[in-house]
Amino acid sequence: MMKAIEIQNQSLVPCERDIPAPKDGEILIKVVAAGVNRPDILQRQGLYPPPPGVTDIPGLEVSGIVETGHKRFQEGDEVCALLAGGGYAEYVCVPEEQCLPKPEILSHEQASVLPECIFTVWNNLVLRGGLEKDKGQNVLIHGGSSGIGTFAIQIAKAFGANVFTTAGSDEKCSACEELGATAINYKEQYFEEILSRTGLDIVLDMVGGSYTAKNINLMNLDGRIVNIAFLGGKKAEVNIQKIMAKRITLTGSTLRNRPIAEKAVLRSDIEENIWPLINKGIIKPIIDQNYPLKDAWKSHVRMESGKHIGKILLNVA
Repeated sequence: MMKAIEIQNQSLVPCERDIPAPKDGEILIKVVAAGVNRPDILQRQGLYPPPPGVTDIPGLEVSGIVETGHKRFQEGDEVCALLAGGGYAEYVCVPEEQCLPKPEILSHEQASVLPECIFTVWNNLVLRGGLEKDKGQNVLIHGGSSGIGTFAIQIAKAFGANVFTTAGSDEKCSACEELGATAINYKEQYFEEILSRTGLDIVLDMVGGSYTAKNINLMNLDGRIVNIAFLGGKKAEVNIQKIMAKRITLTGSTLRNRPIAEKAVLRSDIEENIWPLINKGIIKPIIDQNYPLKDAWKSHVRMESGKHIGKILLNVA
């Protein structure tokens, strides 16, 4: 048996479950630490159920030690992994193709918060957003002090972009500026006014709602707006004429439900392009708080408070 966290009446409750058995193509990981992400909260609230056939235990990323290997990774190897679910537990099974070697310079706690954010940023900022190396693109990242935001700033800077970001306090703005971004406190300033003469090539937007029209007004020709969440609302009114005139691409994506084969391609790209930057210390995880597995509920309270900067994680082992 293993210790885990299950959802009961929108609450996180410690429980015991059978240790899962890996299916063909999977490895079994003894979890050391697990990252906490906003989709975990949505799942707890009944708004983001796991895909068919996936465990009801929440948790989308872990770092740990291989207990049962497959081909590339064998017993005793240290890995981190992107999951469709199951991270809030002492053991988890995951397709081997969604696993990466734990960066040598990072602890398991640090490595546990990499997969969900790095996969998301690579897919949306680079592949869908068109971020290119050494092109000096102007990039706006909304929610720069979030887990995804802190990684997005660092990746964009590593690629040579001019990075702007919004955040909701002076403390959060300072944290973003330490990572290399020009930060705008959206509670005190209007980002659309400050950036009105800048011209943006890419916007990574987790707000949606009223921000969408403002983003469109700021775009350069052939600019790309990529939505990864809608904290400000699912619906937006936009000027289609402006989209046409500027040849703007308005797109977005989710990650959890994508086929394993697609995630494997992302993993390969990330290992080739981002892992060397992590191992050199150019990109690093920003940790806000960590909690014991039994206190997973406290991690959700912290995230829902909106006061965190960077990532929140659970210590499992």
